[in-house]
Amino acid sequence: MRWQGQELGVADAAALPGLEQLNGLVRSVTTPEFAGVTFHEVLCKSALNHVPGASAMPFDWTVNPYRGCSHACVYCLHPDTQVLMADGRSKRIGDVRAGDEVIGTRREGSYRRYVRATVSAQWGTRKRAYRVTLADGTVLVASGDHRFLTERGWKYVQPAPAGSPQRPFLTTNNKLIGFGTGGLTAATAETDAYRQGYLCGMIRGDGMMLKRPYPRSNRNGTSVAHRFRLALADSEALERSREYLRTAGAATTLRQFTPATAERRRMDAIFTSKAADYEAIGALIQWPASASPEWMRGYLAGIFDAEGSCSRGILRFSNSDDEILAMIGTSLRAHGFAFVQEPPRPNGVSSVRLLGGLPARRRFFELTRPAITRKLNLISDAVKSDAPLRVVSIEDLGETIDMVDITTSTGDFIANGVVSHNCFARGTHEYLELDAGRDFDTQVVVKVNVADVLEKELRRGSWQHDPVMLGTNTDPYQRAEGRYKLMPGIVSALTESGTPFSILTKGTLLRRDLPLLQDAASQVHVTLAMSIAVFDDELQHLIEPGTPNATARLETVRAATEAGFRVTVFLMPIIPHLTDSIAAIDHALARIKAAGAVRVVYGALHLRPGAKQWFLEWLAERHPELVSSYRGLYPGATAYAPKAYRSWLAKRVRPLLRVHGLDGQAEEENPRGAPVAGLADRADARSAPPIITTSRGRAAATSLRAASSRSLPGAEASARLF
Repeated sequence: MRWQGQELGVADAAALPGLEQLNGLVRSVTTPEFAGVTFHEVLCKSALNHVPGASAMPFDWTVNPYRGCSHACVYCLHPDTQVLMADGRSKRIGDVRAGDEVIGTRREGSYRRYVRATVSAQWGTRKRAYRVTLADGTVLVASGDHRFLTERGWKYVQPAPAGSPQRPFLTTNNKLIGFGTGGLTAATAETDAYRQGYLCGMIRGDGMMLKRPYPRSNRNGTSVAHRFRLALADSEALERSREYLRTAGAATTLRQFTPATAERRRMDAIFTSKAADYEAIGALIQWPASASPEWMRGYLAGIFDAEGSCSRGILRFSNSDDEILAMIGTSLRAHGFAFVQEPPRPNGVSSVRLLGGLPARRRFFELTRPAITRKLNLISDAVKSDAPLRVVSIEDLGETIDMVDITTSTGDFIANGVVSHNCFARGTHEYLELDAGRDFDTQVVVKVNVADVLEKELRRGSWQHDPVMLGTNTDPYQRAEGRYKLMPGIVSALTESGTPFSILTKGTLLRRDLPLLQDAASQVHVTLAMSIAVFDDELQHLIEPGTPNATARLETVRAATEAGFRVTVFLMPIIPHLTDSIAAIDHALARIKAAGAVRVVYGALHLRPGAKQWFLEWLAERHPELVSSYRGLYPGATAYAPKAYRSWLAKRVRPLLRVHGLDGQAEEENPRGAPVAGLADRADARSAPPIITTSRGRAAATSLRAASSRSLPGAEASARLF
């Protein structure tokens, strides 16, 4: 179901940007009970989805009343938060877009390093705001669910809500990792004084100005030649200088100065030989009688572009002119930077070296905004925390505000100079032309007329009453179902048409409809299955946040069993070294059996591309002793556990299934698609996902889904099954 395949509705003002014009949108709704989630109500033209014949799916038809999942919550920052881009400059997070490149981090050996990362999604929401202030003056405004990297690992801004499992959270005296902003919170605008200071630094540092008389050719007196030239290999600084000169009324001509060679880059230059332009430039670069902070800010940018360098963690300016060196020192001092002037070398060149390490260098770049990108490079540098980034206060601002977050290929980014966690994106919504990031969790598409449309489709003479599967894409009993109550109508339509169906869910809301499902089962074949991946509450909260715990789901299994259903449980994924011990499996199977289930389907962890790196990073944070083993199990781009592990797991699980009577031997055989039995047989045979992702975007059941911003700390990978 694509947007353009919907009937035209009336768009609500709260719709996703650009979504208002798409066919089918009735309205977009937000509600306090689903903070951070927007429901986009659509009128669908079709409810039944046909599975192509070539598909590996053991069923032919599905119904998905929802697109997206409301189990999740949101992590976000104030829109003005500065994100460090890959070019070394900062941009408001509100202006960052999918496809942009930013700086993230990655652990390499014993060190975490700054690396290039690609933004795959950007989204906005409204959340209650908290202000975190650090000792160096850095201020961060974020939701309580946002996480920052501290010297003790990833920590949330606020504790977990009452009644939820505990989680690590920031306290005063925690130290954040990064370099901070030193109190700078936004890019400083370019003023006339800044531009004049930049030109003074650039032209005095690297320009040529020549004015001299020469005899006329007719020997009748003399003429004065005016020559200005600024030649650079870096076009960014040259273009900026030319534009600043043009703004100030001095026109120049651009042309090649020297061609590229094997040893040198090409150099271009701006020229003028007009007296008026020459005199205007000369006036612009005069030393001011009293330099303003803005002029000095621009001067530092200009002289750094002309004579500065930043290599091996050392930022310095080199020149032989005492006036230039003195003004560098005066300007640095005026803006609070510490420095030393090194003794002159034999050639008379002396250097002014900035002190303070990476925090001082980053503050210098943010304050002065030099033009040359290559000098701003941070990639591959080690992430060191020598800045005073101790948390001094965490304040509840007492209001709900617009916030923004992004998803990056590294799972993190630099926000106001500190390492910030993001939510890992997935492509479930791309089929609907929504973005691949938090839209899945925060932009839930609701087919409000799905039951009526399904009823009409099932009345067609061509309908063969093939079995229908619910829960193949998103959970039909997710939290949103409590609001929209679409499943009763779907169940009734299937039952009245004589269509058998299966439901796979991890939502306890299924219990609401058990009486209706009992009535349905008296008329058609109905099969129920519950997904329960983890039985340790703490680990389950990390892997499947926002979902009912194992106990709540087992109570639902028990209730369904007492209502007369033979329930299958999907014990998926089994996570190597964490949930695959005999004790853990035996404990899980014992609880499942006690709840009344008749069959268990199992499968090993499937690490889809993208999710893998975050899961491995989480292991490095929480279980570093397992990292080498996982790299052996899932080398390179491998997503599935190796056959040897799956065989080992089968030898461990299958005897326990027989012991607990959960191997399904007592179940009668069903035809293809006749509820979950066929699905289970296919999955158990491969020790692979029972619901396989296809090019159409159907979701894999055992994949650690990339996109839960609350999941595995440092990994952002979710074991969400839908």
